[in-house]
Amino acid sequence: MIESWVINDDSPVPVSSAGVVEALRSRIDSGQLETWLTSSSGRLLAFVTNAERAMVVLLEGEGGPGEHAVDPGTAGSSDGFILSNGQGDEYPDEDTVPIRDAFRLVEHIVGTGSWPADARWVVDR
Repeated sequence: MIESWVINDDSPVPVSSAGVVEALRSRIDSGQLETWLTSSSGRLLAFVTNAERAMVVLLEGEGGPGEHAVDPGTAGSSDGFILSNGQGDEYPDEDTVPIRDAFRLVEHIVGTGSWPADARWVVDR
């Protein structure tokens, strides 16, 4: 069985892989730069963006081990990652990916439950 995913602070109706990017774009347009999704098996998917780059984190469960998408060899850092509590974060660009790539990663994870074969990610355990 493939997991279903819901956006934590939206409707309890599952979001499809075909609709998740539109939902993320809508949230970004309304100023919500941090989005958490929860799967039917209890896994969590975090998406935090500054509208140019995004951090995509997949966790086995709340407080559990996880992994995040990376862009190896990218120099510098970016700020403007505003969390839902108002905190502004800055991340090394190597630990984030361009937003178009982040959308593709989230769409694939929501659709299949795993990273795309060509994704680059590191384990945070």
